[in-house]
Amino acid sequence: MGSALTTIGPEFRRSSSCDSSQCVEVAFQRSSACGSSDCVEVAQAPGEVLVRDSKDPDGPWLTFAPAVWSAFLAGLKAGQFD
Repeated sequence: MGSALTTIGPEFRRSSSCDSSQCVEVAFQRSSACGSSDCVEVAQAPGEVLVRDSKDPDGPWLTFAPAVWSAFLAGLKAGQFD
């Protein structure tokens, strides 16, 4: 799981545990199909995909390898989880 994030712009957040030379800013995105606040948000980071609960943007997030996330999305599109 990730660490706490600090807001540094409208969509960008920075980990509170990084020093200024090692920080990575990420932009979380919500699906356009999301019609409420009960959604997940996804961000790309170097070598990983981050997923968080849209109701708790300062809370923890899940981390996935890009290949694992791609396989999950392919399964969704194929109806594997219906």
